[in-house]
Amino acid sequence: MTASPLTSATPRRLLVRGVNWIGDAVMTTPALMRLREALPNTHITLLTHEKLTGIWQSHPALDEVMAFNTREGVFSIARRLREAHFDTALLLPNSIRTGLEARLAGIPRRVGYAGSGRNWLLTDAVAWRTNVLRMRKRTAKEVRRIIAETNKRAIAGSPPAKEQNGRGSEECAPPQASHHVFHYLHLATVLGAKPEPLAPLIAVTDAEVTTVKAKFGLPSGILIGLNAGAEYGPAKRWPAERFIAAMKELQARLNCAFVIYGGPADNALATEMVAALPQPTSMQNSASSIVTNLAGRTSLRELCAALRACRVVLTNDTGPMHLAAAAGARVVALFGSTSKELTAPGLPGNARHVILRGEAACAPCFLRECPVDFRCMKSITVDDVVAAVQRAAQA
Repeated sequence: MTASPLTSATPRRLLVRGVNWIGDAVMTTPALMRLREALPNTHITLLTHEKLTGIWQSHPALDEVMAFNTREGVFSIARRLREAHFDTALLLPNSIRTGLEARLAGIPRRVGYAGSGRNWLLTDAVAWRTNVLRMRKRTAKEVRRIIAETNKRAIAGSPPAKEQNGRGSEECAPPQASHHVFHYLHLATVLGAKPEPLAPLIAVTDAEVTTVKAKFGLPSGILIGLNAGAEYGPAKRWPAERFIAAMKELQARLNCAFVIYGGPADNALATEMVAALPQPTSMQNSASSIVTNLAGRTSLRELCAALRACRVVLTNDTGPMHLAAAAGARVVALFGSTSKELTAPGLPGNARHVILRGEAACAPCFLRECPVDFRCMKSITVDDVVAAVQRAAQA
């Protein structure tokens, strides 16, 4: 780490440059809360893209949220930051642009991870941690090779070959500190924050939950959230027909109602899921439905409240998965092409949430689309999912 001449100084006005994706933003909240704990008298401002401001409403770690839009350039942002007279900046993204914004703003102390060609923009270039699990994206060619070798071994009756699962190290129980919440906590420790993790938190009030339930006609009783999409790509999505089968079985077992989440692009899938579970005749004139489609219908803030309204949320590895856990719902999360070690919902190791991981020699590959037969997600059965959601709903 490059030492800063201001290392011993307590920030008076701290700028935290936020990340740009929902899931990553949620995983920064433990670092922000530890900063608030360590710096009770510091004015903390979060700079974030305008699309994420709903996450940060009334967050206890922050004094102020400053938003920017996609069209706003580096010099415009730097000018606004200069006018706010920050003395310290903590840069959570690993980009040259964020370092340039802070330096052009004249912020005296600038803390961020080293590398990416931006060390010259920082006063505290923090070395990357070395005692963590490293993973990488596989190539489609590599995935096909692994699957071909696995199939040959299966035909020959040989035991499966040891694979690195994209980790760059032999298979072993990964250190819990590999999770991304520790990635951001490590940066915050430079400013005096404790390294011990807290559960990610999105502050949602009871009044907000009541309002969103009234607005969208969400029923009382057991409410199960379903998040069948994934913006990153189809490789992260459990098959739609399995979501539908699980929904039908859960309704029979729990007499529950469902809320379907997603963005505008998920509306066709959500409509298919609604149609698959017709409303009983006795409920035709009821104000509440068994299945409510909220895909593309909520603001981000309303999404947080609607997720908290659920007893359990069944979800792929997506931003709303992290929102649901941080807002207070129990989560059953489905992982195939991505890694629960890096991005599981909530506090790493917390038994409150259930993670079902698909089994495949090529997983996690971190690809957007599966180049073979999607065996990782297909290995997660409807029976396993239904049992996990039922246990969580009755806990």
